[in-house]
Amino acid sequence: MEIKEFKRINKLKYLGLVSLMGLNAGCTITKEKQKPNVVIIYMDDLGIGDVSCYGMGQLKTPGIDRIAAEGLRFENGYATAATCTPSRYSILTGDYPWRNDKAAVLAGDAKLLIDTSKVTLPKILQKSGYKTAAIGKWHLGLGQGNIDWNKEILAGPKQVGFDYSYIMAATNDRTPTVFVKNGLVEGLEANDPLEVNYRKNYPGEPTGKLNPELLKMKTTYHHHQSINNGISRIGFMKGGKNAMWVDENMADTFLVESLRFIEENKTKPFFLYYALHQPHVPRVPHPRFAGKSGMGPRGDAILEGDWCVAQVINKLESLHILENTLVIFSSDNGPVLDDGYADQAVEKLGGHTPWGVFRGGKYSLFDAGAHVPFIVMWKGKIKQGVSKAMISQVDIMASAAKLIGSDMPDTDSEQLLSTLMGKTEEGRDILHFEGLKGRVAVRSKEWVLIPPYKGPLRHSWGGNVESGLSKDYQLYHMTEDPNQQHNVYTDFPEIANELLIKLNEGRNK
Repeated sequence: MEIKEFKRINKLKYLGLVSLMGLNAGCTITKEKQKPNVVIIYMDDLGIGDVSCYGMGQLKTPGIDRIAAEGLRFENGYATAATCTPSRYSILTGDYPWRNDKAAVLAGDAKLLIDTSKVTLPKILQKSGYKTAAIGKWHLGLGQGNIDWNKEILAGPKQVGFDYSYIMAATNDRTPTVFVKNGLVEGLEANDPLEVNYRKNYPGEPTGKLNPELLKMKTTYHHHQSINNGISRIGFMKGGKNAMWVDENMADTFLVESLRFIEENKTKPFFLYYALHQPHVPRVPHPRFAGKSGMGPRGDAILEGDWCVAQVINKLESLHILENTLVIFSSDNGPVLDDGYADQAVEKLGGHTPWGVFRGGKYSLFDAGAHVPFIVMWKGKIKQGVSKAMISQVDIMASAAKLIGSDMPDTDSEQLLSTLMGKTEEGRDILHFEGLKGRVAVRSKEWVLIPPYKGPLRHSWGGNVESGLSKDYQLYHMTEDPNQQHNVYTDFPEIANELLIKLNEGRNK
């Protein structure tokens, strides 16, 4: 795309965003809602130390901080896994990811992971009269295999309970680099069909490995196949040129869709699953945010995501429905620096600590792999404060069912609505979380047990993150040793044995 054309499109998108944000700013909803709206704002690879209200890092995130200032910040909130697909599976199904042996990081052409007959969070809300939407990153598979991207994809968000969807099929570093709206690739032209292959390239199509001169961002590993927007990805593709996204505009695109859904459903109960792509690689924030953090593209992408969060809260407030909306903010897993692109995330980190006071990060069984920011807000209903209660994203489903008076199927989800509302600090007694490939750790209120697992002590990807794997049992006292420096397994064998029993109960249920 020529620079002049890019600037024209970018300007139109920005003007459209500003215009949409101003729609009905003074509109008051006079009809009292019987049920509260539910908005899940889900960021990608965001560490607990990346959010300034936790006081562990050096970035400033005023948009997210507002949710904490007017709501409840959990100090012990967890995703169910240290990677994206498994955590997303859990938040929508109420099940731990190891219940489904396919719940691992999926390729861009993987089939739908969630059984369409399964009761899901959006289905529960949908059955109770909610309009439901999934906007942003999906990464839960589409179709039933061998997807024809040029026809309607009949297995996806709609079949698991979403009335409306505007998504990327997988991640921003995987093919196909297109948006899928309600099962159809947006902008696709019949005379330029889209083809996707994760095994071999198409004749004549350039790749990052063979054509580095075409790249505006260098790779460090894995991301050396098909090129779009000057960035090479994982996987191969051909055609669909008019449908390809521009990374710099992705945040605005998803935000506009989210604000539009809120606007169109302001007089009825709605559920919005707004899954931002920031700060997942490739980190290509809009020029409005480039260079603003002083930490390179990763920091800039976090600032961009924080701004998007603020716009959603502002929209709810301008429509006078913030008082009738439960907002849940979190991240799918812990942070990662070098995740396949040379974007100076390591070199420009400075004194910032994305993992906070914890050890590990994305992919890791150490605590920072799944110990994530977890903040809830319901203006006038949830009192501002901080909770030490232990809670998992898997618990959102049962808690939401309780909120709206719906029956809840038998899942791993615990009903913790009073905990979410700040009425009690009693959370989970036992919590499980996964590293990679079904390797599971267990936490009680004070202790974490990691059983022996085979595998490398450090991952060759993910910026050389510690895996948390060892041939020995590991037991850590999280109150006294949150950075998990002292393995006290041999000092407390009875506690370790109790936790091992709980771990196996959760894993083998």
